[in-house]
Amino acid sequence: MVVLTKIRELNISAAAAGGRPMHLSAASGLVCLDSIMYVVADDELHLGVFSVADREPGHLIRLFDGELPSSKTARKREKPDLEAITFLPAFPNFPHGALLAFGSGSRSNRRRGVLLGLDSHGAICGSPRSLDLSPILVPLNEDFSEVNIEGAVVVGDELRLFQRGNKGHGGNAIIRFKLSTALDALASERPHAIKPSAISWLDLGSLQGVPLSITDAAALPGGEMVFSAVAEDTKDAFRDGACVGAAVGIADKNGNLRSLSRLDRPHKIEGIHARLDENRLHLLLVTDADNAEIPGMLFSATMET
Repeated sequence: MVVLTKIRELNISAAAAGGRPMHLSAASGLVCLDSIMYVVADDELHLGVFSVADREPGHLIRLFDGELPSSKTARKREKPDLEAITFLPAFPNFPHGALLAFGSGSRSNRRRGVLLGLDSHGAICGSPRSLDLSPILVPLNEDFSEVNIEGAVVVGDELRLFQRGNKGHGGNAIIRFKLSTALDALASERPHAIKPSAISWLDLGSLQGVPLSITDAAALPGGEMVFSAVAEDTKDAFRDGACVGAAVGIADKNGNLRSLSRLDRPHKIEGIHARLDENRLHLLLVTDADNAEIPGMLFSATMET
């Protein structure tokens, strides 16, 4: 069993809040670059930026124009549902790489993404570039009765997306694309649809009759991947449900499940970062509170590989 240690709540400064709650609640994806921690939240139009080294309040970077409704029902209907964020290594026009934030694709208005250029220190530079992810997400309807992308990683020359299953719409899967093909499609003014090169399925079992479903992932050396999963009692990608447990797993470079370890508390973990030190993984994990009044939390944990 993996033991969680609480580090902090995802509070933001008063200046960044601007009249909204002074925290991120629905943290859904995590990337750490040096001492900077980037957090996407699925019910926000902003990216959260925090320091790994201290517990000072973070700040926000706007990703999309406009404002979301304050009521939970209307907000859920209109949100972009950014569920994943990953680091892209250097490519044309981005000499220090970029961050790619990814919408879930579970509704037509959830097929947006954002590209954010980085400087040599891992800090965001330049303006966010909004992306239409339809060329990647729409073709997945041929393979999944309900698309719900919750994680994204770059492994070698591939972009790998993680499909989250649920009680009503199938299982978890790792979806593989050639990275250069995906980037070309996203950069094109007239993008064409692209199909994955491979799909592998992951059966994670269940807790208390609720299937474990992937919520985020991070790349490991050698092509392996570590992922978070929760047992959320819901039958689709739109409705929330009670979280009865959570786990962290490792998949090999071909997408086969290698290990799965339950977390000691049933927090709804939706973002994961990993650092490998010999045979030990040092993890950072963020939570989705499913309640706008409750801050998301940052936890640490360690586990053997």
